[in-house]
Amino acid sequence: MQSASGQPSIDLFGITIMEPMVTFTDFWISAVCLYAFYQLNKLNKQGKVHQYMRWYFSIMALATFLGGILGHAFQYAVGLSWKLPGWLISMLSVMSIERASIMHARPVINNKFGKFLEVANAVELLTFAVITFTTLNFFFIQVHSAYGLGLVVLPLHFLVYRRTRNEGSRIFFLTVLFATLAAFFYTSEIGIHTWFNHLDVAHTVMAISMYCFYRGARKLEVLKADDIKEEKRHFWETVAEAFRKLRK
Repeated sequence: MQSASGQPSIDLFGITIMEPMVTFTDFWISAVCLYAFYQLNKLNKQGKVHQYMRWYFSIMALATFLGGILGHAFQYAVGLSWKLPGWLISMLSVMSIERASIMHARPVINNKFGKFLEVANAVELLTFAVITFTTLNFFFIQVHSAYGLGLVVLPLHFLVYRRTRNEGSRIFFLTVLFATLAAFFYTSEIGIHTWFNHLDVAHTVMAISMYCFYRGARKLEVLKADDIKEEKRHFWETVAEAFRKLRK
């Protein structure tokens, strides 16, 4: 059985599994997320920011597991509509990391703007969930993720790092930049081999991104007035400084 991605199916103990490597790399993301959730839960940092990050990893683990099972391995048996559970649950995970980022940035942003972002966070989720449910189009999942990570998580953590030099925020905004590679490989359909196609590469980038988000979450601390620095560097100076620290 040939899948839309071109990856052949395999038979395991008499059971047909579509896109076996795509399914495996989905499980790879789930495993990284479960590891992150377990470690953060054991760390037991208090506050809404860390609570939302634990939710992010646990929800994403479930979403990618269901995506592997229902969206790839057994899609031939359950049909296209069964991609929805994984898709919709993944939108909840993006909402969680957005909410964590908003909460973390509250000390350095305008109070009214912070409240606006919290409301927009919920409205955005409901809007894209309805559109995705009615169209069954993965494109809107991509748009939702791009909006959440690119227009909420990245600028907020960049702002926090610029004002406080918080190490967790530095890791977060660099990770979002790296995670854009997943969208590039997915849309360009550039893969390495039939058995490691563009979906597998995109999933691998996502798995690495999840681990980096986990490392960043460990570094997120409650910001205090003393943490906020008065000097404001230019955009490129801040980016250059963030990348320089990668080599240390």
